[in-house]
Amino acid sequence: MSATGPLAGIRVVEVAMYGFVPSAGAVLSDWGADVVKVEHAVTGDPQRGLRQTGAMRVEGDPNPNIEHANRGKRSIGLDIARPEGMEVLRQLIARADVFLTSLLPAARRKLGIEVADVRAINPGIVYARGSALGPRGPEAERGGYDMTAFWARASTAASITPAGMEGIVSAPVPAYGDTISGTNLAGGIAAALLKRERTGEPSVVDVSLLGSGVWAMGHGIALSLHLKQAWEMAPPGVHSSPVNPLTGLYRTADDRYLSLVMLQPAKYWAEVCRHIDRPELADDPRFATSQTIAEHTAEAVALLREVIATRTLSEWSERFATLTGPWAPVQDSLQVGDDAQVRANEYLVQAGELQLAANPVQFDVAAPALRPAPEFAAQTEEILLELGLDWERIATLKEASAVT
Repeated sequence: MSATGPLAGIRVVEVAMYGFVPSAGAVLSDWGADVVKVEHAVTGDPQRGLRQTGAMRVEGDPNPNIEHANRGKRSIGLDIARPEGMEVLRQLIARADVFLTSLLPAARRKLGIEVADVRAINPGIVYARGSALGPRGPEAERGGYDMTAFWARASTAASITPAGMEGIVSAPVPAYGDTISGTNLAGGIAAALLKRERTGEPSVVDVSLLGSGVWAMGHGIALSLHLKQAWEMAPPGVHSSPVNPLTGLYRTADDRYLSLVMLQPAKYWAEVCRHIDRPELADDPRFATSQTIAEHTAEAVALLREVIATRTLSEWSERFATLTGPWAPVQDSLQVGDDAQVRANEYLVQAGELQLAANPVQFDVAAPALRPAPEFAAQTEEILLELGLDWERIATLKEASAVT
């Protein structure tokens, strides 16, 4: 299979399920690697059966629940619990650059695919593991999902849940922490491949949902540990900054929101006043300097709320097009598809029948050419033939239910 991209020619064997680690394989495929997804010969990746996510249900194919994290790969149906299936996996490992897995330590030991086992087959292979809670410590053997390890345990959920609210604010979409963590893992694998090329030494790469969640909250956690104070979300409806009226949300006439994030209020105050047709406020002594703006933030917020509530988001977006201070419309996941800037940068790319989010890294100012996810075991025979097996041997493997 020919491919372009910085990882063209790199072969990846992926023994993984669900969203996290497969999304790392998807990014590697976006970057040009040949990723062979090893799925159980009978059941396949359980993610293929996911049809209901929240209020959304997908009937038939294509199914975005499998496509997002598996685009561009090839699939082989293989029962690696059988000796015949394990022999095929060993042959795949022998010719691969990267072994990528989400299996728990106990399963890896049982199947004989721990680091030492894989390195005995291919001493130069990069061994990459995705876990819930990391490779060390008392809970290294435990599994988990992005909702538990990334969202709840790493403090995002508690940090964005308003005080007094029962329960927690849930993650915004399925596989939120999975996708972020998978991109981290893909980046680690790319660095390990560079190290191997320069030194000849392969690495073991570890990324966990917990570690990715801690990294995502890193700025807030650093502040919390330094000040001995947990990060808390402001109550709904309260302006986000007590000293800056130009950092916060403002409701428009059509009940949408503008997000202003101008961290230097004195620099942008006069310009904002002109854009909202209130130029006289630029000369108001209450808002002349950063200090006076901070002292009169509540009054400035009230003025801005009153004015911004008089026009729709579309009208403000047109007016603010020339505003140099940072701002954005608050968009939902459907509106992102109509965002001209998203489209201009090809952050959404066609992959077969679906539009999928491109991974956030671009090379040479170009989006990757995405291919759809493979159907279950669609390339089994193709891959076996590449390994040098003849049709008689392939038929024998199928009879033994070692491959699909």
